Amino acid sequence: MTNPWLVTLSTVFIWWFSTGAILWRVRRADLEGRGAHQLSVVLGLPLLIFGFLYLHRSSDDTTVQGAHIAFLAALSVWGWFELAFLSGVVAGPNRLPCPEGASMSERFVRATGTILWHELALLAAMIACTVIVSDNENRIGLLTFGILYTARISAKLNLFLGVPRINVQFLPSPLAHLASHFKLARMNFLFPVSVTVLTFAAGCFLERAISAESDAGFIGHVLIAVLTLLALLEHWFMVLPLPDQKLWTWMLPTAVTERNRARARAARRAERAKASPLSGAIAVAGAAPATSVPLLRRPPRGGK
Repeated sequence: MTNPWLVTLSTVFIWWFSTGAILWRVRRADLEGRGAHQLSVVLGLPLLIFGFLYLHRSSDDTTVQGAHIAFLAALSVWGWFELAFLSGVVAGPNRLPCPEGASMSERFVRATGTILWHELALLAAMIACTVIVSDNENRIGLLTFGILYTARISAKLNLFLGVPRINVQFLPSPLAHLASHFKLARMNFLFPVSVTVLTFAAGCFLERAISAESDAGFIGHVLIAVLTLLALLEHWFMVLPLPDQKLWTWMLPTAVTERNRARARAARRAERAKASPLSGAIAVAGAAPATSVPLLRRPPRGGK
């Protein structure tokens, strides 16, 4: 795929769909109960394994296909860490809400404790990506993970310092305490710096794409530029009064929908039972009274 418009649209779709898929699975696990979150993380391990595998395999592939594979591989690795975090499996040692009236320093220490294991895991993954790609020519995977990593740290710091809009409805039950560590505020000093740096980075990647001498270099930098612009958009979602949550809330299951699905499954089982001849015969036999057939007795000798 070398058409920049198709590449842009596909990147936006992957961003929207992958985010929705993770939120959907986490919400389902919330409704399913204990152990479901851990099961989600275990079942998602192929994302991590194959992500690192194909990041390595594509690191010396300088074709357009190699750029796409490296991009998707990095997203796969990132997706698993996001799933592990939202499931509460790889989060942090502090699972307590922040007390009201806590000082800035106390808030920072407590907030760091809520995400410490996740931050260390992401740092280790970033180092692993750097080692895997290190001396090879295809660095699209490393740039992809690096942009996601940098934008994620920026977003967390902005949520801590204070922004006008915070969507807490996506927080699953294992991370419900995180809401108390966020801060609602009109603005903070870091936000203008964050959006300026992301805008500048997107411009640099677009410039690299335009000046690229190969299709692979062009497409690879278009992918990174679009991803950076999406990270910039997510930052603006924290400020602008836009209903961004509607992008995914419509696809998330609720307790009501789960009950309706359970009733529908029970109704289908009942219909299948009625339609089965064997089950119908068993039901008829079971419904017949035990005394409905009289016992035959041999008449006595001599007609007596």
